[in-house]
Amino acid sequence: MRIHKNSLIQVAKAILTSAGAEADRAHAVAEHLVIANLKGHDSHGVGMVPNYVGAMVNGLINPQNDVKLTRDNGAVLTFDGDLGFGRIVGMQAMDKGIERAKSHGICCVALGSAAHLGRIGAFAEHCAEAGLISTHYVNVVGHDPMVVAYGGRDRRFITNPFCCAVPRVDGNHVVLDMATTTVAAGKVRVAYMRGEPVPKHSLVDKNGVETTDASVIFSKDGGGAMQPFGLHKGYGLMVMCELLGGALGGHFTMQPGNQRSGATLNNMLSIILDPAAVGDLATYDAEVSAMIDYIYASEPADGVDKVMIPGDPERQSTRARNAEGIEIDDNSWQDIMQAADRAGLDAAQITALLD
Repeated sequence: MRIHKNSLIQVAKAILTSAGAEADRAHAVAEHLVIANLKGHDSHGVGMVPNYVGAMVNGLINPQNDVKLTRDNGAVLTFDGDLGFGRIVGMQAMDKGIERAKSHGICCVALGSAAHLGRIGAFAEHCAEAGLISTHYVNVVGHDPMVVAYGGRDRRFITNPFCCAVPRVDGNHVVLDMATTTVAAGKVRVAYMRGEPVPKHSLVDKNGVETTDASVIFSKDGGGAMQPFGLHKGYGLMVMCELLGGALGGHFTMQPGNQRSGATLNNMLSIILDPAAVGDLATYDAEVSAMIDYIYASEPADGVDKVMIPGDPERQSTRARNAEGIEIDDNSWQDIMQAADRAGLDAAQITALLD
């Protein structure tokens, strides 16, 4: 079924509110999820609502909590997310980091124990809107691992995103936002729900043999695992996200001495930089634009319409989905409706929110 973004926001907001979130926080989280859908990242969209509701019911998300500043070293800020909504505590931490980066030229923000942050690009875009460059190292903890180490056969990691954004004056920011696996876990979930294969080199079965069958991850007896992208190179970045985002940012990695309660938690180490503190801002902006124009002038390969930069696919998807609506597969919608029921809403109440 295809649903307009505003209706989808209202559905997600209603479910989260009924599950115990304050209305303004529920709206912010719902909008955060739907924007991920708009940008083409269904893995981080409203399909996460059932996960959030389950975590709220089980006390693994504290929707009323704000971020807590635990250490202030000037250009280095440390925060405890206190199991608050990732969208809420993450943006609170970014706002403090942006403020400090504008006064110091740079700020390092460590955020630990946030409930699922969602699409990390949202935090990088927030920094870019303030005219600041940012990089973000993230690990994923709180539940059993899903990803093999390069050269290994058993699970050791989750998906450990990396993100970097370069602001542009025209608002078309360069945003690299990626899991360090070939595809994000949520994209494997979406493929499983739709009965579709995942891309090659994404998964291995329980015997360590490559497969495109998403059921090896999400069926009860699957026993498979995800793979890092790019062989040893993606794996190396995955390790760095674990050590910087996890061990440093949140003092919480996937090593088995830490509790796995079944939650989806994130730790994030963000470095926010004011380009004006480094050199002449006008010269920098001109050089960025000249380089991007040079990239755009590339001759497209066969089957490619136009060479793009990071952030372009999301802008392209947003234009299309704003016009056409967001496609939600039947299995995902059924899960959302079950989450609504668990939160105390019936089908009629949800249907009334749709166009």
